[in-house]
Amino acid sequence: MSLFLDIHTHKASRNDEVEAIQSLSLTEGLFLAMPKTKPISIGIHPWYGKLDELAKNMKYLNVLARQANVKMIGECGLDKLRGEPIGHQVQMLEAQVLLAEQLQKPLILHCVKAFDELIALKKRLGAKVPMILHGFNKKHEMAQQLMAQGFCLSFGAAVLKSDEMARVLKEINRPFFLETDDSNVDIVEIYERVAEIKKISVDELKDVIFANWKQLVF
Repeated sequence: MSLFLDIHTHKASRNDEVEAIQSLSLTEGLFLAMPKTKPISIGIHPWYGKLDELAKNMKYLNVLARQANVKMIGECGLDKLRGEPIGHQVQMLEAQVLLAEQLQKPLILHCVKAFDELIALKKRLGAKVPMILHGFNKKHEMAQQLMAQGFCLSFGAAVLKSDEMARVLKEINRPFFLETDDSNVDIVEIYERVAEIKKISVDELKDVIFANWKQLVF
């Protein structure tokens, strides 16, 4: 029986039927206690990153991100409501995008009210690695714009109560993913709802999600 892939969670999974990619925020303590086997992502979150610590943090990240169990760089990104000034955040994200390009690993992205800046950064760098926007819950028009620019979308608990997310999922034309993030919602419940929206079985959806993942992991 195939597993449920939870592409982005901040909690350690204890369900043997779930393949969860736990997102860890880079700290010096983590450098010393890095998980070596379970699948993870690691990056400098825009809420916590500081530009004056970027060189030091990128030195750590450059080592940690090379581990085989690190499947993605991030959660990283841009947030106009929290964290350092957006110009500082762009510099921190750029460093992580360049590392992802070097290592050929996808990025898992956080973006709040900064989609124009994110798109501009992607274009300016000519980034080719997959970029996955996690926890997508914006309008259909924004989804279409982001997919046209080559971004992939990941959906969480919002799919359980949003007609707009149902519309996005019905018309999605790029690889997409499902996640729990920091919610208490079970990933199985999210799969069940998305399978209903897509009019396929849960097992078929699991196969779709894993096929999408295999497209992105080099």
